[in-house]
Amino acid sequence: MKVLVIGGGNMGMTYAEAMAKSNFLSQDGLMIFDKDEAKRAVLRESGLFTVHDSLGTCLPNADVVLIAVKPIHAPALMEEMQPLLKDGQVFISIMAGVTIETIKQGLGAEKIVRAMPNLPALVGLGMTSFTASAEVSRLELAAVEGLLDTTGRSINLNTEKEIDASTGISGSGPAYIFYFMQALMDAASRMGFSKDEARLLVGQTFAGAVELFNSSDLSPEDWMDKVASKGGTTRAALDSMDDNNLNAHIQTAAYAAFRRAEALGQETLEKEGTHA
Repeated sequence: MKVLVIGGGNMGMTYAEAMAKSNFLSQDGLMIFDKDEAKRAVLRESGLFTVHDSLGTCLPNADVVLIAVKPIHAPALMEEMQPLLKDGQVFISIMAGVTIETIKQGLGAEKIVRAMPNLPALVGLGMTSFTASAEVSRLELAAVEGLLDTTGRSINLNTEKEIDASTGISGSGPAYIFYFMQALMDAASRMGFSKDEARLLVGQTFAGAVELFNSSDLSPEDWMDKVASKGGTTRAALDSMDDNNLNAHIQTAAYAAFRRAEALGQETLEKEGTHA
């Protein structure tokens, strides 16, 4: 199997490096294309894959194509790609808000996978949700999952609506965690800790809590009960959060991201309709 990554930005580079370092592809099975010469020079320095300056030299030879460019570049890119395609190619898009139907029409292709990765893919702990058009076979889906799993974990969802929903949880989710971490670091600073001390206290606390959660089947509520005792310090903090309705506010924030993901998809469809 030969894989082509289109786009050498942060996420394209992340997937390319992860796939290259995995055992999923042969040494010469990975190609990457980017229009920017400076970026291509950086890509060549890694020595992990074949770098191309023209779609004509790589796209026709690929079995799987990962499209990792900004959504605004999608129409022009797909127009350039269309004459170079071959039958049976599978296309994986990580372009936010660009629907499967939009990609089908733009490429004139049938086998489309829409995926939503998140930032921890940069350190091999990503969570990628994906869904595929009906034309993608089970064997091809297994190959796609294997490629996506090189950056962490993946989940195959049934509909694009679920992809939008996953954006509100895992796609945008790391920012919620960082928001909470920043709040705790600010609190630590108010308590007199230095910046380095606050960073260590908060970072290790989060790392340990996540490891505990992932190491068992206990729910977050179960773990909270293990930490909190009646009349103790932890219970005072949790009661304060409940009094301020923090749980509901967090859910509202996640739904806001979900609704925005849906709106972006609709905006893309309307733009495509305008240009049709």
